[in-house]
Amino acid sequence: MHQPGNPVVLPTVWDVWSAKLAVDAGFSALTVGSKPVAESMGRSDGEGMSFAEVLGRVRQITEAVDVPVSLDIESGYGESPQRLVEGLLDAGVVGANIEDSVHSQDKRLRSASEHAEYVAALRQAADAVGTHIVINARTDLFLRKDGDDADRIDRAIARLTDCAEAGADVLYPVGRHDADTLRALAAGLPKPVNALAAPDQDDPASFGPLGIGRISFGPLLQVSLGKHAGGILGRWA
Repeated sequence: MHQPGNPVVLPTVWDVWSAKLAVDAGFSALTVGSKPVAESMGRSDGEGMSFAEVLGRVRQITEAVDVPVSLDIESGYGESPQRLVEGLLDAGVVGANIEDSVHSQDKRLRSASEHAEYVAALRQAADAVGTHIVINARTDLFLRKDGDDADRIDRAIARLTDCAEAGADVLYPVGRHDADTLRALAAGLPKPVNALAAPDQDDPASFGPLGIGRISFGPLLQVSLGKHAGGILGRWA
């Protein structure tokens, strides 16, 4: 489903209601976002929930819809790659985002080699049970404004290329990027690139010409719906 230039759109959902809303709108795959799930449960993002709690929510989603579902597993919840893969498959999940900010260790940024090794371990764990989980390797270099602006694109490309060589299927330089940045990332990376989009602001047709292969919304769909609902409720308050 991931075709550079003809991106698949995976709406970011957080519960059965939002998942059914997206499927009924015509989407053929979904991703479950950590921040939207946390917000919906009154918890904090950044691994403020346990892996078991997240799996409980995502299992409700996979049982309610008949489309592939990917899950944001943050930085791995301190679990082993084997346990992560076991939990994902048991919950009916076929893909996973894995990021390089380690929330359980004061949000430190994994080194490029360490992140690639983690991706490789996830791939090996999935291969060991005979299932190809779609691994979306994410870097937070842009989100954290890590290092010098001048070479951040090059550093992100190098980091994510290592992840691709380690077995990642999709590469996610998370952040709201301008067209030139997205074009450079898509041209420089060897696997389909995941772009973050604001569903109420961005033009769906603008991403394909930049070479993007996957679009997701992060927390921005939930934020947009919240603003709209607030306006409706405000008329009655």
